[in-house]
Amino acid sequence: MSREEEKRLAAEAAAELVEDGMRVGLGTGSTVAFLVQALAKRRIRVEFVATSPRTADLARSLGMVIEPFDAFDQLDLAIDGADQLATDGWLIKGGGGAHTREKIVAAAAKRYVVIVDSSKIVNVLHAPVPVEIQSFGLAATLRHLDPTRRRAGDLSPDGGVIADYWGEIGNPVDLAERLSGTPGLIAHGLFAPALVTDVLVGIGKTVKRSTTGGMS
Repeated sequence: MSREEEKRLAAEAAAELVEDGMRVGLGTGSTVAFLVQALAKRRIRVEFVATSPRTADLARSLGMVIEPFDAFDQLDLAIDGADQLATDGWLIKGGGGAHTREKIVAAAAKRYVVIVDSSKIVNVLHAPVPVEIQSFGLAATLRHLDPTRRRAGDLSPDGGVIADYWGEIGNPVDLAERLSGTPGLIAHGLFAPALVTDVLVGIGKTVKRSTTGGMS
């Protein structure tokens, strides 16, 4: 079974969690693209918000209505992919450069569902960790975050500079605290297990479900 098929299976399982009348946040990435396609086929009455222009454009092209996120202060459900999912529940996100919005949406949702294929499961998180940085004082911020390298030409949906931290992760709690405390850093791509309520992993021809945040 290919990774693309595993992504599709996880996405379609997540689409079935969406009910008529919900307010739903849509993440970013290739697995979410399968989710959007599955939701469009259901034609249910849902208010959607999107974490990136790419997701919003795909959804609108399929006839879905995307609302501005400032219209709501809470979501019923948010669904997103991940670059890495550790067995202890920690995530790395931000390969698509939208992790700041993704984290805001995750925190605003009553239920946050992560959808991945089996290749994203790791025993221990490893570099890189995406970060979004203010353009003002960029060189100084990068020095404080060394070893961090800016992505060529990449900006977030809100104009922040996207870079990647390439150092050792060690305890993600400690690294998250260090990154968050760096002046000039807007957000990092480490997502704590407490944000996650459900995990759906496409494995072969099946979908493994967990409500613990991790996949032990």
